[in-house]
Amino acid sequence: MRSLWTKAGVVGSVSMAFGSMWCSPYELKLVQVLFRHGARTPLKSIPDVMEVQWVPTLLEPPPHTHINYVVTDLEGGPKPPAPVEESYRKNVLTGGTFPGQLTTVGMQQLYELGKRLRGKYIEESHFLNSAFSPAEVYVRSTNIVRTIESAKCLVAGLFQQKQKEIVPILTTEAESEILYPNYYGCKMLKILGSHRWAESSTLPDIAADLQSIQSALGIAAHQHVDFILIRDDMVARETHGLPCPAVLDTWRNTVEQRAVDMICHVYEPSKRENLQLCVGPLLHTLLSNIDTKLEGTSSEPNRKLFLYSAHDTTLIPCLMAFGVFDMRWPPYAADITLELHQHRQTKEAFVKVSYIGQDQLIQGCSAVYCPLEEFKRALSPYSLSSELYHSLCDNTEGLTKP
Repeated sequence: MRSLWTKAGVVGSVSMAFGSMWCSPYELKLVQVLFRHGARTPLKSIPDVMEVQWVPTLLEPPPHTHINYVVTDLEGGPKPPAPVEESYRKNVLTGGTFPGQLTTVGMQQLYELGKRLRGKYIEESHFLNSAFSPAEVYVRSTNIVRTIESAKCLVAGLFQQKQKEIVPILTTEAESEILYPNYYGCKMLKILGSHRWAESSTLPDIAADLQSIQSALGIAAHQHVDFILIRDDMVARETHGLPCPAVLDTWRNTVEQRAVDMICHVYEPSKRENLQLCVGPLLHTLLSNIDTKLEGTSSEPNRKLFLYSAHDTTLIPCLMAFGVFDMRWPPYAADITLELHQHRQTKEAFVKVSYIGQDQLIQGCSAVYCPLEEFKRALSPYSLSSELYHSLCDNTEGLTKP
């Protein structure tokens, strides 16, 4: 079986070999899932362009997504203030809903992701119990309504609404959030990032295409738009069957490509420090969860699943750090799943990463089932302890805002 690992291309054979848990010398020990929220209302509407009605009926929760849950801080105390959510609610879209809200379609997408995880980890491998237990499953979300509701819907799909206890969804205050690049809490990232964001729309190819699409859509020259905003509104409309301007059809591929070009400029994956500041503490947390499981030092020894409800801006830099970003914007409800396996006799540990259900060969790993030490070495340029992260974030001497 070891020969299977030497060829990254034999992903299907590897999956089959490891998928049959009952006959495998490898034991699944831990699963961590980092996922994007589901479909939502746009963050902003494209100005001067055919308006659509984002009506409240688009946000009605399907009955099968209801569970008993409570949102707390990381220590189980009251839910912290949510300044990001508050900023959304200062604006109202045409039709009467707020920007950035999870829709019925989005709720169903996360329910379906939960069902996919159920098939793999409950029905096929019996890795998890069939009812939710907080001792076994940890759920954390950014403190934004759409990610909290996405986590709820995933759990409903995963356990088919079976729960022994109320589901705690943990979150933290905006300054200390590690589940997205934190421009609010990291001074250095704010300085580097705001400059790169501003610069991204002025790059010659992007700027030329942007001018052309603004003209084609009839957007006034003084209106501030960029390809990420246009893409966001376009995809939100299409996902919900709402009309798009016909001219966007001919621009769709350009919009997709230029939005990705912009985000690549912002995150600048060739510069280690940028990815460190974007997702370093999150990668460190994922690795720490693995070490804690193998060492048997967890305060929750029966914990088998970590769920992290996050954003496209979380998944993109993580995929870049793994060396597997495919230059496509992560769709709603996309997931990165890390599995920890251990050889029953030798106790050697392996990590397997998949993205939207497809196994990935991580850059720096010799095989899809990556020996843990290789995996750690591959992520070591980007993983940051909390102390190192804060030290880098505060080290802004000599830097001024552009």
